[in-house]
Amino acid sequence: MSMSTEVNSLCTQSGEPCDGLSNASVPGLYEQGERHRVDEKLAQIIFDSISDGVFTVDGECIITSFNSAAERITGFSAREAVGKHCFEIFRTEVCHKRCALRDTLNHQDAVENARVTIITQQGREVPISVTTTILRDDSRRVIGAVEFFRDLTDEEHLRRALHEAKSLEGIVSVSPEMRRIMNTLPSIAESECNVLIQGPSGSGKELFAHMIHNMSPRRYGPYVKINCSALPATLLESELFGYVKGAFTDAKRDKPGRFYLANGGTLLLDEIGEMDASLQVKLLRVLNDGEYQPLGAVKPLHTDARIIAATNADLKAAIGEKRFREDLLYRINVVTIDLPPLRERLEDLPFLLDFFLQKLGHKFRKPIHRVSPEVLALLRNYPFPGNVRELENIIEHAFVMSQDEEIRLEHLPADVVSGGSMAGRAALPENSERSMIVESLRRNGGNRSRAARELGMHRSTLWRKLKVLGLE
Repeated sequence: MSMSTEVNSLCTQSGEPCDGLSNASVPGLYEQGERHRVDEKLAQIIFDSISDGVFTVDGECIITSFNSAAERITGFSAREAVGKHCFEIFRTEVCHKRCALRDTLNHQDAVENARVTIITQQGREVPISVTTTILRDDSRRVIGAVEFFRDLTDEEHLRRALHEAKSLEGIVSVSPEMRRIMNTLPSIAESECNVLIQGPSGSGKELFAHMIHNMSPRRYGPYVKINCSALPATLLESELFGYVKGAFTDAKRDKPGRFYLANGGTLLLDEIGEMDASLQVKLLRVLNDGEYQPLGAVKPLHTDARIIAATNADLKAAIGEKRFREDLLYRINVVTIDLPPLRERLEDLPFLLDFFLQKLGHKFRKPIHRVSPEVLALLRNYPFPGNVRELENIIEHAFVMSQDEEIRLEHLPADVVSGGSMAGRAALPENSERSMIVESLRRNGGNRSRAARELGMHRSTLWRKLKVLGLE
């Protein structure tokens, strides 16, 4: 033991200078003590100046130090935090399950940038990014761990704003009805409730479903979709619920279903109105308690998938025809979004044209920047049975045919030109829309559902127009 260590030990025991010795009377001892106090003070200044929250714990996860940034983020002072278990201060959703500090102490492995949500002293939820590492003494013995954490609140607000901006990129509309729908999307997305999106083919149902997912708390989870009208009932069942090895002849291995793949995310059931009645019963069970059973399985599985359903059919009419279960409709339409057909929002036509001209210009590398006035007039009279998707196909066809900077009538598909011209000729001042509706009903033998499909509108929309036009 060195002289200075001996003196410090004796003085510590007595509290007084020993044998008349003082720090000043031992060469270099005073300077070492002062330097030690300066180093401690400097270390504390550095510790408190770090912009990230930093705290240390011992082997039992009891907090031993707590810097100023940690105080600011958590709302707890160092005096309140030191001596407490870290879970008493941070109260995260993973404290008792997947604690980063506990994992680091148990396995001596660092954890980097784990995202958790803490609850501040004021009860506010704050997302943070956590990095942990082991603390060792001079002899390399583990004496605890240190955690660095960063407040992600501003970052997540920015990320959400970017997600919402990105989500809305494909929606071009000045229509009051469409703007109203778009304004409700953030609230609908945040609620995580089941959503039913109704609209004619080509109106953007899938685009809206993906937007809801991207704006929701599940946006980091999977987005899975399936078209219920594209598969026969037996195949659709195995696609939705999956199967286990040996469930049938060709089942050589386990196959997870869409409900399994969408766990923690969103599942889009497109054209749900075409789903077989036997499958509707099984779907109802999943919606009721989250349980489903893969084909051939003995035990049920649980899914936490948010359901978005989409249809171009009139589900209430399908219920009346015993093709759709009424109780299933009530489960999937906690919130209903009705997308209007393009023919009911023709004020969007010039903006959609500009959008597709720019989009397809990049794709085809052609400098086509405008449509002729004749094309615009014809498209205003065209009924657009395929809605916005059909409009994009029309413009893409014109890009293939045109070698100029302008799209003219000769560049459009022949059936579009004839359809727009006939509608234009029928657009008499007294009643263009009335004539189109009467003609469609005549062609479809008075069947409103088929006429509405042909006209590219909901059956309920057609009913309203019939009432307004006195054609009930």
